[in-house]
Amino acid sequence: MTKVITYGTYDLFHEGHYNLLKRAKALGDYLIVGVTTEHFDENRGKLNVVDSLMDRIEHVKETGFADKIIIEDHVGQKIEDIQKYHADIFVLGSDWVGKFDYLNEYCKVVYLERTRGISSTMIRRENYELIRLGLVGAGRIANRFIPESHFVSGLSVEGVYNHNLDKAEAFRDKHELAFATDDIEELFSKVNAVNIALPHELHYEYAKKALEHGLHVLCEKPLALKKAEAEELFDLARAKHLVLMEAVKTAYAPGFIRLLSMAKSGVIGEIKDVEAAFTRIIPDKEVREFTNADYGGSFTEYGSYTLLPIIKLLGANYKSISFRSFCAPNGVDIYTKVHFDYGKAIATSKTGINVKSEGQLLISGTGGYILVPSPWWKTEGFEICYEDFTQNEKNYTKYLGDGLRYELADFVAAINGTRDGEDFKLTRSESIAMAEVMEKFLAERNK
Repeated sequence: MTKVITYGTYDLFHEGHYNLLKRAKALGDYLIVGVTTEHFDENRGKLNVVDSLMDRIEHVKETGFADKIIIEDHVGQKIEDIQKYHADIFVLGSDWVGKFDYLNEYCKVVYLERTRGISSTMIRRENYELIRLGLVGAGRIANRFIPESHFVSGLSVEGVYNHNLDKAEAFRDKHELAFATDDIEELFSKVNAVNIALPHELHYEYAKKALEHGLHVLCEKPLALKKAEAEELFDLARAKHLVLMEAVKTAYAPGFIRLLSMAKSGVIGEIKDVEAAFTRIIPDKEVREFTNADYGGSFTEYGSYTLLPIIKLLGANYKSISFRSFCAPNGVDIYTKVHFDYGKAIATSKTGINVKSEGQLLISGTGGYILVPSPWWKTEGFEICYEDFTQNEKNYTKYLGDGLRYELADFVAAINGTRDGEDFKLTRSESIAMAEVMEKFLAERNK
């Protein structure tokens, strides 16, 4: 008898799950299916699981393919189960290619090509909608986006748009998507939500088009380069009862949220200064950060990150703002400092693409300070420091993967109405305030 073993969450059970179980069963005579617990899913970074463990087990049972159903609840269990049940073949979907090759020591490892695109036969849960996401853009962010999306329940990345069809098709094939297109209208017709990952100057235009087509929008930062444009987008989303989110991934990270709560709680007294830096030396001078004379540069690229803690902690009602930049011959800023004067507090933003500085976040108060070491935008740990250093306190929070899963999970939850009260992570007014700073900066730089 050939025994096959496979594992999964099987949340919001759909055709893709069904097909994988069917093909796994066809590889042998006896199929063992491991269903993960909620706690194990959380620990391995799977977010937004909707169905209970018992419901997910029942959905697997209803297929008729599983000869035995087991519960997976800890790391390392796969090796234990393979040996315990004498499994001959370990099976998972092709989105996990290479991740479980170490199990070849115990049995044969097979990766099955996953179902491209999720059918409308998806089993819906009341009040929950499967988010069929289309990617607008096939560049660096989009490539990091796909693996992170696998950790968010209720989300299926269906296809990709790029004005260069060859590039779109190569992206589709690499990530096993259902379709690729160079026609934005085709993408809009096949999905119910989009992620916009185009050059900065195109964010407003494509976000507006998507909202006008009735689609939810997750837009990479900066959402817009003018205050009025950001306001228009949020007004349009509200009028159409759609979700519009700006994808500044730090805002949705658990460690950063905890940091803000600690800083605002008064543990370091009254906050008087916030210093945020994000600098890199980019060796390739042919990338858009250097070549796009109108919208490239360090501040449009990294300023959304450095503005985030400043505006979250001190607000948008600064009394004055000033910019100082070092620019390349084409006018692109390679290093920019922004100074904010709030009257009773000050703040500094530092961004660079060809000047390197310490990439920390420092929050100074009347009773102490909070230091978040580089890379603070992936907030995992921070230290609360006092005059009496023996009272210093270190805090750690897990930051999983590339961090995009956190904003994706919030996006899905917002669409399905399960994120009530959580829009504090990045509010409409904060996104608009950041767009206003971007507008002021570009006006100053263009002088």
